[in-house]
Amino acid sequence: MSSILDDLKARARKALACWALSEQEPKLLKYRENAVFRVELPNGEGAALRLHRPGYHSEAALRSELLWMDDLRNNGLDVPRPIPAADGSLLVALDRSNEQYADLIGWVDGQQIGESGKLLEHTADELARIYRLVGASMAEMHNISDRWSPPASFTRSAWDRQGLLGESPLWGRFWDCPGLSTEDRTLLAGLRIELQQRMDALSADLDYGLIHADLVRENVLVNGDRVALIDFDDSGYGYRLFEIATALLRNRREPHYPLIVSSLIEGYRSKRSLSDATLANLPLFLLLRSLTYIGWAGERSELPDAGDRLARYIRDTRELAQAVETAG
Repeated sequence: MSSILDDLKARARKALACWALSEQEPKLLKYRENAVFRVELPNGEGAALRLHRPGYHSEAALRSELLWMDDLRNNGLDVPRPIPAADGSLLVALDRSNEQYADLIGWVDGQQIGESGKLLEHTADELARIYRLVGASMAEMHNISDRWSPPASFTRSAWDRQGLLGESPLWGRFWDCPGLSTEDRTLLAGLRIELQQRMDALSADLDYGLIHADLVRENVLVNGDRVALIDFDDSGYGYRLFEIATALLRNRREPHYPLIVSSLIEGYRSKRSLSDATLANLPLFLLLRSLTYIGWAGERSELPDAGDRLARYIRDTRELAQAVETAG
């Protein structure tokens, strides 16, 4: 592992030279999909250097993510600020084969709402306040995105029927991934067909557009009466209900879950229309979101807790599938 970390740090120092910031030691903060380092700008402000996972996103998709973030920030949303390199580029290639890219984004202050797998420590009143802010920020992000005219080169993945239930879903083939029992494979294969039919029956008017797609509690930072949205790595096109479902799914075990749901919806509706008829589809999108985590865990069997994760995600999916059936 030490040789991997040494290589990452060497790549980080090489990348920093593109921003004329090589005279410092980058501090590794996270190494999962991307390697993220904390660095310091000449004015003393912090920044995050991201070394993107080779092959996960194309150069065009990475540039598109940064362009969208830049527009969101320019329109008043609290998101990281893309910082151009010395040559003006927002994205730099770390080798001649263009297999890995790096970018630099401004540091965002605040505390994560919480961590997955751990009960939230906030009081009920604090949770209501925080999730009203989350809902309002989410809605404003969708508003800004709908007003934006992306360049012709803009490209991001789609969390649509194909991206969720097609032959090659964005986060993996959840119905036949490694680690599944025969019973689970049969269940998930049948569920996939049923959900394809349910998605085909959705109203053509259901709200669809650019979404963050990963607004879990770790990716929302609270700073007083404001929240900031970070980690746009999985952003793309999708149903806005998928966005809402993502923010809610990991909170289902919370004692104050009904309050979290009502507060987020209240905040969202303070900035953007969301009808009761549309909201009636939320159980379906919670189920769809749960399936993505099965695919994600199945493709990462090397993780030390992969088996436990997979079992937990399958249990969640069974419960949510039952809720969808009950709702009709």
